Amino acid sequence: QVQLQESGGGLVQAGGSLRLSCEGSGRAFSSVTMGWFRQAPGKEREFVAAVFRSYGRSYYADSVKGRFTISKDNAKNTVYLQMNNLKPDDTAVYYCAADPGLILSSIREARDYDYWGLGTQVTVSS
Repeated sequence: QVQLQESGGGLVQAGGSLRLSCEGSGRAFSSVTMGWFRQAPGKEREFVAAVFRSYGRSYYADSVKGRFTISKDNAKNTVYLQMNNLKPDDTAVYYCAADPGLILSSIREARDYDYWGLGTQVTVSS
C-alpha cells in the first residue's frame, strides 16, 4: 500500500509559479514510478509528468514541456512538480499517482496507476 498526500496548490496569476508536493508513505519512492495528472471541470484526467522508478528518467506532456519540472526526493519520500509560466489552461485539480509495477509504456495512462492522492486545486487567473 502507498498513501499519498498532495500540497502546494493555490491561486496564481498567469505567468506565475507554484510548486506542488506529494508526500508518500508505505513504500520507498525509489522503487515506485511517480506521476502527476490533472483534471479540469468537464474534462478527463490527463497526464502531466512522471518519473520512472528504474532509472529516474522524467516524462512530460507536450503542453507542459519546458514549463514544468518533476523531481523526486527519495530520502523524503516526496515528489515535486515545479510549475513555471503558468497559463489559465493549467487550471485543474492536480493529482499525485504512484505505482510500483508500472511498465514504461503505461507511464502516461492514468488507469494503470494503482495509488492516488486526493488532489490539490491549482487556479491560474488571466
